[in-house]
Amino acid sequence: MSHMVARLAEEFSLQPVHVQNIIALLDADNTVPFIARYRKEMTGGCDDQVLRELADRLKYLRGMEKRRQEILETIEAQGHLTEELANAIAAAVTLAELEDLYLPFRPKRRTRALIAAEKGLTPLADAIWEHRNQENLSPLALAEPFVDEEKKVPYAESAVAGAMDILAERLSENAALRKQLREKTLQKAVLVSAAATEEDTVYRLYYEYSEPVQKMPGHRILAVNRGEREEKLKVSIAFPEEDCASILHRFANGKGAFASFMEELRADAWTRLIKPSLEREVRNSLTERAENGAMEMFGLNLRQLLLAPPVKGKVVIGLDPAYRTGCKLCVVDPSGKVIAVDVIYPTPPQNKTKEAADKLLAWIEKYKVDCIAIGNGTASREAEIFTADTIKKAARPVSYMVVSEAGASVYSASKLAAEEFPDYDVSQRSAVSIARRLQDPLAELVKIEPKAIGVGQYQHDMPQARLEEVLAGVVESAVNSIGVDLNTASVSLLSYVAGISKSVAVNIVTYRDENGPFTNRIQLKKVKKLGPKTFEQCAGFLRIPGGEEPLDNTGVHPES
Repeated sequence: MSHMVARLAEEFSLQPVHVQNIIALLDADNTVPFIARYRKEMTGGCDDQVLRELADRLKYLRGMEKRRQEILETIEAQGHLTEELANAIAAAVTLAELEDLYLPFRPKRRTRALIAAEKGLTPLADAIWEHRNQENLSPLALAEPFVDEEKKVPYAESAVAGAMDILAERLSENAALRKQLREKTLQKAVLVSAAATEEDTVYRLYYEYSEPVQKMPGHRILAVNRGEREEKLKVSIAFPEEDCASILHRFANGKGAFASFMEELRADAWTRLIKPSLEREVRNSLTERAENGAMEMFGLNLRQLLLAPPVKGKVVIGLDPAYRTGCKLCVVDPSGKVIAVDVIYPTPPQNKTKEAADKLLAWIEKYKVDCIAIGNGTASREAEIFTADTIKKAARPVSYMVVSEAGASVYSASKLAAEEFPDYDVSQRSAVSIARRLQDPLAELVKIEPKAIGVGQYQHDMPQARLEEVLAGVVESAVNSIGVDLNTASVSLLSYVAGISKSVAVNIVTYRDENGPFTNRIQLKKVKKLGPKTFEQCAGFLRIPGGEEPLDNTGVHPES
């Protein structure tokens, strides 16, 4: 644990004592928002983003430690664990280095080297390697005693070929060699893509394309990956062959008759064994780098949507634009309650502009509308022009705003929306969602699964479990940074409050419905399944405006 603490302290520029405290707090099931807000003195003032990154890194390092122990135990059980190997495994700082060290001991399929070993050629391979710098010997001379018709080694040349297979596999499994080749490849290799089809596609930019892997930006990596997956591109890695050959020569060379043997050995090990596996590693490394960058950007985009300034205390019309099926309208009062719904047809093909304008103006006057929220989907531009022209004729001041309707269709077709608006159809629910997004973006968007909000171009190419984890963390951070009104929050919103699960959120709303509004935070302890730990984690993020205790409407924790 001590070396892990030291490593994290160095990576995050923190004091070791603060890292120890953070690990202890996380292990005690404290949530990131709670630690960031209420345990600053123990963490050196780390914000929630640093804490999440540190928690992810801790998870990786613990996984690596577990793998290190598994490898040590496996090699020891095989009887091959030496002090030198144990020290090398202990010193490995990445999973790739660990796996390189384990490679020679990994259970193998029936390789050419294994077949050669079964023919009794391992001693010959050892002899060739041992005598490779002796000019008065040759591989063929060493091979003569190993000729054996019964073992299907009819000639000395056959024995030498088998020994080469054994040595090629050994060379390909040399951890130090692989590390140097990997570093050189990541430093100097070039990704090359070419057309896999004659048809013109969106990937035409990559039909004759190459770029150094070290400089390739994430969006191009993801584009090439998608093109390859859709069988529109052929992708390969152009290695720095001369540099790699030089590295290989340092690890495997010989004199006299052994020089040509070693040259052939290097070529075989490189082409047949090392190069294909390194290419996979490089592609995986590029993809991982691109995915991490993309998910970070998705998180920033989502956070901006969630924390858009709310329009409080206003009557809002939600307008979900469309062509053939018309633009769906709804009016919501300042609390978000739906007052009326309807459909107008100002867009093609109906073009009933005057009729639509009359309806909109009548609603503005009747319901004292302050603002119109227009969804940014299909027909949004036409709906915006129509709205801008119409509100000029209104008898009261009305503004409009185009809002993101990403995920609105997902929400409107969800079970939650059906429960909330059983009497409305899907398109009407979508208009309600658009109106409420203007009033309180955070409260409305938390009803939608984060990845359904649509926060990036390559979102569906990401590892979905990891993406969900990252985006859920962003929502949790946004919700807890603002705080939640305990007496008006929905189950969806409450379930993102630190420490509160979906089932506890349901219990809070049920208690509220049965007993009336909360008047102080202490009443939370009466909620089913909300124990002392959950109370500790959530209480500081829940607000009670006009309650018995003024501090219950602030971020001051009850424990203070």
